[in-house]
Amino acid sequence: MGHKVNPIGFRLAVSKDWASKWYATGKDYATKLHEDLQMRQCIKERLKTAAVSNIVIERAWNSVRITVHTARPGLVIGRKGELIEQMTEDLKKICGAATQVKIDIVEIRQPELDAQLIAENVATQLERRVSFRRAMKRAVQVAMDFGAEGIRIRCAGRLGGADIARAEWYREGKVPLQTLRVPINYGFAEARTLYGIIGIKCWVNKRPEVANAAPSGRPNNRDNRGPRGPRREREPRNNA
Repeated sequence: MGHKVNPIGFRLAVSKDWASKWYATGKDYATKLHEDLQMRQCIKERLKTAAVSNIVIERAWNSVRITVHTARPGLVIGRKGELIEQMTEDLKKICGAATQVKIDIVEIRQPELDAQLIAENVATQLERRVSFRRAMKRAVQVAMDFGAEGIRIRCAGRLGGADIARAEWYREGKVPLQTLRVPINYGFAEARTLYGIIGIKCWVNKRPEVANAAPSGRPNNRDNRGPRGPRREREPRNNA
């Protein structure tokens, strides 16, 4: 059986940071955890069209600071800041009237290289009945054109309305998922279509290409092997 590991949790304290930054013990931990989940759900529902990539929640005593990473900050703020003020009041009801809530907005300069936004964009296209292959290939091509080192995108479910669910994926460039030093950007979204839910996963490698230099005193023998030849398939055994 396969052992699935969350890509973000796997890289915590190496190349990823926590999405919630606070400390609690006992029952207080469960209370704050459910508050975080409700706040994230509230923000996501209110900002469906604002291209929200990440939400960071920080707590200190009786204050909560929420940082929203979005590609469309104008839609988050609203006209004369009305939308963000209304959203602040709604979040105060979740945390309690005595809690101070402050919302910061960080603009994403290149949404074409953000894995979460890529996955949500593909999900939106699938809900509009666009061909899944066309949507996936388009996302891969745009990411590579904007300078990504590699991208992998995977769709799973009743693709194209088929009776039997399956998974298809496309990859281009370098996407080393087992190298923790490489800051892989991961995103997940769901497309709610008429024939079921289709899950979209996306991995993006934005690291600039670095020369594979050998450490001092230890020669890199991998560079002296030469190009690999074509892989040879094994002949089936004749058990008869």
